[in-house]
Amino acid sequence: MIQTSDTGVKEFFENSFNDSILSESRRTLLVKIADALRENYLANHHQAALHFICTHNSRRSQLGQVWAFFAARYFQLNIASYSGGTEVTAFHRNTVKTLKEVGFSFCVQEFSHQNPVYQISYKGTEDILLGFSKIFDHPENKAPYIAITTCDNADENCPYIADATERFHLPYTDPKKADGTLQQENAYREASKIIASEIYFIFDLVARQL
Repeated sequence: MIQTSDTGVKEFFENSFNDSILSESRRTLLVKIADALRENYLANHHQAALHFICTHNSRRSQLGQVWAFFAARYFQLNIASYSGGTEVTAFHRNTVKTLKEVGFSFCVQEFSHQNPVYQISYKGTEDILLGFSKIFDHPENKAPYIAITTCDNADENCPYIADATERFHLPYTDPKKADGTLQQENAYREASKIIASEIYFIFDLVARQL
């Protein structure tokens, strides 16, 4: 078991949202995602899914999946969260570290030096999220879902996603750029904070408009 700190997941989630400042263009994009998610939710008997996709499925897409997993329970919405990439690498150790520091727990379900499978949870829930690196069309990622591509390169470089009912490009700066530097911890925490705040915005809007 990878131990967590005393920082609360709920506290980090709420503070991230309360501290966030959105540009008009970013807010417009998040509203479009929330509208599509709400429409899918209503059309599919109050259930939907988000699939976060990035090249290596090791940092930004994993953060998106984990925070959406938490948000669904926080807002009491039946929304599944998935993640995938165009290559299999690993749930990066720095991503694990920044999430456990705010209260998520990681228990190794399947050991692997290259790509371990984690059971991810947090205090107050019995639900488990499986976390590991995988190709975006892995069977674990059950269609239908809304695809959210998170790489900060151009949207046209992202793969065609046949199973997606809709697709949105929501880019984030890659914290990988800070690996091995004095800025590493802050870069991962900031990435987690930004992603958490925008997931909060999306889910809050869906919950309030149902």
